[in-house]
Amino acid sequence: MCGICGLVTLDRSELPTAGQVEAASGLLQHRGPDGSGVYLSPEGEGPHAALGHRRLSIIDLEGGRQPMTNEDGSVWITFNGEIYNFLELRHDLEARGHRFQTRSDTEVILHAYESYGEECVRRLRGMFAFALWDNRSKRLLLARDRLGQKPLFYCRLGDLLAFASQPGPLFALCPIERRLDPRALDAYLAYQYVPHPLSIYEGIQKLPPAHYLVYENRQVRLEGYWQLDLERRETLSEDDACLRLREALRESVRLRLVSDVPIGAFLSGGIDSTIIVGLMAQEMDRPVETFTIGFDEPEYNEIEFARTVSRRFSTAHHELFVRPQALEILPQIAECFDEPFADSSAIPTYYLSRLTRQSVKVALTGDAGDENFAGYDRYKAVRLARILDRVPVARSLLGLGLWQRCPVPAHARSTFRRVQRLLDGIALPERRRYFRWISILSDRTRQHLYTPAFRDRVAAFDPCELLDRHFARAEGLDPVAAATYVDLCTYLPDDLLVKVDVTSMAHSLEARSPFLDHPFVELAASLPVRYKLRGFQDKYILKRAFADLFPETVRRRRKMGFGVPLARWFRHEVRELLRDRLLDGWATRQGILQPRGIQRLVQEHLEERRDHSHALWSLLMLELWAVRQPSAVML
Repeated sequence: MCGICGLVTLDRSELPTAGQVEAASGLLQHRGPDGSGVYLSPEGEGPHAALGHRRLSIIDLEGGRQPMTNEDGSVWITFNGEIYNFLELRHDLEARGHRFQTRSDTEVILHAYESYGEECVRRLRGMFAFALWDNRSKRLLLARDRLGQKPLFYCRLGDLLAFASQPGPLFALCPIERRLDPRALDAYLAYQYVPHPLSIYEGIQKLPPAHYLVYENRQVRLEGYWQLDLERRETLSEDDACLRLREALRESVRLRLVSDVPIGAFLSGGIDSTIIVGLMAQEMDRPVETFTIGFDEPEYNEIEFARTVSRRFSTAHHELFVRPQALEILPQIAECFDEPFADSSAIPTYYLSRLTRQSVKVALTGDAGDENFAGYDRYKAVRLARILDRVPVARSLLGLGLWQRCPVPAHARSTFRRVQRLLDGIALPERRRYFRWISILSDRTRQHLYTPAFRDRVAAFDPCELLDRHFARAEGLDPVAAATYVDLCTYLPDDLLVKVDVTSMAHSLEARSPFLDHPFVELAASLPVRYKLRGFQDKYILKRAFADLFPETVRRRRKMGFGVPLARWFRHEVRELLRDRLLDGWATRQGILQPRGIQRLVQEHLEERRDHSHALWSLLMLELWAVRQPSAVML
């Protein structure tokens, strides 16, 4: 796991010095504290390339230094990630005559490129973002893994194209302003994250998951190389499906245990993390190191479930309680993210990563279990809404908005609040309804918050359109299957995986998720929806396939997620922080938000008339992010 950066330019005078590349890559030191490297293409006819690298040593600790080259020095690579099938690929490449100098997976990519060109990405199984410079053909190849586990940003200024794991190095390598993209800000306030291909900055984009980019002869070519086959359907009995899932996930776990450094696991005591820890315990010849975060508030505290799982598998268990005083590190967390990011579970994930890094350098996670097996409550809402769609009169009555007049319980996770969320938008068309359910700030609320000037700047942009193209591809699928597919393409790579990547890398910890192995994702997608959501029972087939791994209390527990008690924190411990930061903050001074709109949200929340905790959190994290940037962010 590493940090990468670099650029390609026709003008040699625009090529940075080795010291400048080293300084730019130094901004990624947290991603790779174990070493650094720089490559500058030799004098001669352009284009010219510069590659920078920061290394977190996991495999081949001595021989895997980067940037790395092939035998004759004509092809160079800077690579972030892990290729889990690198030994298999290596054997194939050796049979084709390639000779290896290291034991690293990085060198496998180099030789695969020599044999297969840009199509080599289709053969890679793992998480990755890399830049490969072919000095013979003067070609730059950027690539990102299928599910978007590893980030890659890029920008183009004339004939200069720069790239990096995070936006920061781009500002060090090329003359681009920190100018905010209004569309990205509007999307952030809708989703709580900035969705790809947008970045918060004008002129900077994210390479989408499952894509590669070729820059050659002054032309940029963006290609997709993988997508789920939505027409594939496995006609498996439940027993056979369980067997296939066990075999596939066991193999995925086994591949992710390959490491030259200690490995552990995040453990919440939920279904997904319990399965991963159980399989690790079966594969490892020593106790699994497990790590858990807890809260004083019982509704958010999973410590006892994690302890039960730890006892079940005799793990070496570590715990940490997160209390409101932990919010003192909010500015640090905001600074870790080079874009505003408002998934509040970043707080426990940050602490969990710090705790884990004290003992191990690699941790397996349970990410993507919900997307693969319909584990979120909103999928049940999708099913219920489809039933109501068959009774238009009932849907119309429920959509009248009478529920808005009812007081909202202060209890953030009340059943009443979830029902209100369901009814908010029930009368909308299917795609718009789903967008409303997952929005943090509704279209109506955002419009009330924006100044007239900013409202005009985003008038032609609709954040829902970022979902539409994925829904369009899923046209004709069961609505639950369509929603899980859309989340795999959007919420997973842009929220959950960003959160884990950034918070783990902030502590130089590598996080690996067996549920994201693409053959496993393809298998899960091919199973009937009824195997995943049986009536309103989520993850049915997953729970059945691994039933022997669950202690009884874990089997029966309700889903808690990995949230934090924001509603109460805002009304008590961090009440003053909320007022101080929002009412006269960066966003109001920039002419983006109206103070009276923010005041209304704050007052309604503090007086317990409404629960605006997630909306206020999004606004607060925007403020903390903006003021922690090394230079002013302009609208």
